[in-house]
Amino acid sequence: MSDVATTRTHGSETGRPQVEEFPNLINGEQLRGVAKPFDNTNPADTSDIVGRFQASTAAEAKLAVNAAVAACERWRKTPVSARAAILNRAADRLEAQAEQIAQEMTREMGKALNLARDEVLRSAQTLRFYAVEGQSLVGEVFPNDDPDMTVYTLREPLGVVSVITPWNFPISIPARKIAPALITGNTVVFKPSSDAPLSGYRLAETLVTAGLPKGVLNFITGSAGEIGPAITVAPEIRAISFTGSTAAGEQICRSVSFTTRTQMELGGKNPLIVMDDADLDKAVDLTVKGGLSLAGQACTGTSRVLVMKQVAADFTERLVARVKALKIGDGLTAGMDLGPLATARQLETVLRYVAIGKREARHLCGGERLTGAGYDGGYYVSPAIFTDVTQQMTIAREEIFGPVIAIIEVESYADAIAKANDTEYGLSAAIATKNPRIMHDFANDIQSGTVKINRTTTGNLINAPFGGLKRSSTSTFRESGRAGLEFYTQIKTVYRGC
Repeated sequence: MSDVATTRTHGSETGRPQVEEFPNLINGEQLRGVAKPFDNTNPADTSDIVGRFQASTAAEAKLAVNAAVAACERWRKTPVSARAAILNRAADRLEAQAEQIAQEMTREMGKALNLARDEVLRSAQTLRFYAVEGQSLVGEVFPNDDPDMTVYTLREPLGVVSVITPWNFPISIPARKIAPALITGNTVVFKPSSDAPLSGYRLAETLVTAGLPKGVLNFITGSAGEIGPAITVAPEIRAISFTGSTAAGEQICRSVSFTTRTQMELGGKNPLIVMDDADLDKAVDLTVKGGLSLAGQACTGTSRVLVMKQVAADFTERLVARVKALKIGDGLTAGMDLGPLATARQLETVLRYVAIGKREARHLCGGERLTGAGYDGGYYVSPAIFTDVTQQMTIAREEIFGPVIAIIEVESYADAIAKANDTEYGLSAAIATKNPRIMHDFANDIQSGTVKINRTTTGNLINAPFGGLKRSSTSTFRESGRAGLEFYTQIKTVYRGC
């Protein structure tokens, strides 16, 4: 596989540097599609084209699936130590290129450069984790009454798996799906979001150049409507790991065969409960970091804050002051707290919900599209805070995926739990309190796959399971940690006599 330096470039009438065209990576080859490529633009400056990517057809997606099928048997029989060595080499390459990849990530989806850099390094750690953990995934031996028989289980790879990922964590989410798939002997068809394909390309390129055999990992870009069925409904696909909207995840689950395993990480409407004994400055910090650090564009982001009535006014005053002081600008500029929204579609969605919120609740600040020097070329919006929010309001129930915080007053812990659980989602939830009893009760009472106590709703460990309840997940197989390996393997029980 040749380096990206060999990709085509296109001149620009604006006088900007030439724009690179990035190919699909299928069966170890760089392949360009028959259709006109699409532009990947910088949300901080839409005149900046980060790269051009293939608008692939269903036929081209089928090539990726066929390549993965052809590579299955050889990769399954490759020693696990050899698979692990490839993951470790890829981690080395990610770390060596971290600054370049981080800058590209910020340009293509807007997050602050320090967060992008952390994401690249975290992805390298993920590859290393699975390189080690995958070598200890074994079956079991079962006692029985027959001295001439041994009963044990084998864990085998599923075969060809599809990995479909979003734009908000464009390298760490693919890494935590692809690494366990590869180490357990599966072959992969990887489709990143069309809104942030370059980060996914860099991950795929890194793995291929680290030594993956042809066809083991196939990278393809294009619209979900065009190539989605070819990489989900196709009978060769044994499993699908998808992160995205609940509507899209449900559509995939309805369309695939009952023999196709699915792992869906979907939407959230994540609450933070602030008890009356909480450190209010810390609670404000948890709200800002959990709800706004990625301009609210995280599935685990804090979108509802349920505050005890006794401290609601004080908390709200502190939160508004903190939010108004945040610096908003290009993620490549040091010192910025918030970058732009990732796409024009995201901007339109956030502004629409802000307008709804202004009709429903009391609007305290923010929610305006920012204009003027440094803003006119990008998708910038100021963080919005609403209070006097009730459970029936749209902004309290629907996932906005933007920098909009709804403050809901509660009378008691029981009231807070009831309102926190009154949602179709159950991805992440947090509480701010000093009371050990409430901490204990919260872990048991909250209907959420991820529970945080005096921590932000966002973030999860590489070595711990991650996933949601209710419509936030299929509630079958978890991602991350050792649990992430189980999704990609099937169990065979062997009875062996003498």
